[in-house]
Amino acid sequence: MSESALIRPARPTDAARLAHIHVTSWRETYSGLMPPEVLERMTSEAMRQRREQGWLHTLWQETDCVQVAELNGQVVGFASGGALRPHTVIPGDYAAELYTLYALKEVQGRGLGRSLFGAAARELHGRGFVGLALWVLATNPTRQFYAHLGGRELGQKVEAVPGGELVEVALGWRDLTRLF
Repeated sequence: MSESALIRPARPTDAARLAHIHVTSWRETYSGLMPPEVLERMTSEAMRQRREQGWLHTLWQETDCVQVAELNGQVVGFASGGALRPHTVIPGDYAAELYTLYALKEVQGRGLGRSLFGAAARELHGRGFVGLALWVLATNPTRQFYAHLGGRELGQKVEAVPGGELVEVALGWRDLTRLF
């Protein structure tokens, strides 16, 4: 990781930057991995605006764990997590979920993802969670990143979307302390 990198809790003033990274990372990561109709909707300006409002709400509520990575004073990545969402069904007894982990393509490969994941795991552990799970698109190259960090495959689901379907894989860690 770069010497000027900083991992810190997100603040409400980060909401616009988080929204920008969120839609940009979708465009950079999922191009060719999902139907174009879905990608266009998820990376549109309207979605960026919705994401900004959503992040602002999340950060003011302080219920989710949200960590950001800063390089040279600029937020370039983030991770978020919290209690397993009610609509999420993950095999096993995992109580925490990593909701997001995104970094701009230009800063990938510097250890920021690992640092963000570790910071989120540390905060979730501090909130009393023992294990953690997440969903990743089966064709997403970051699936190997999670496996390298010790994630164990728990199952998969298929979601129908306009223009096709998406296969997602659940990965889990029984002991958050192994991540930080």
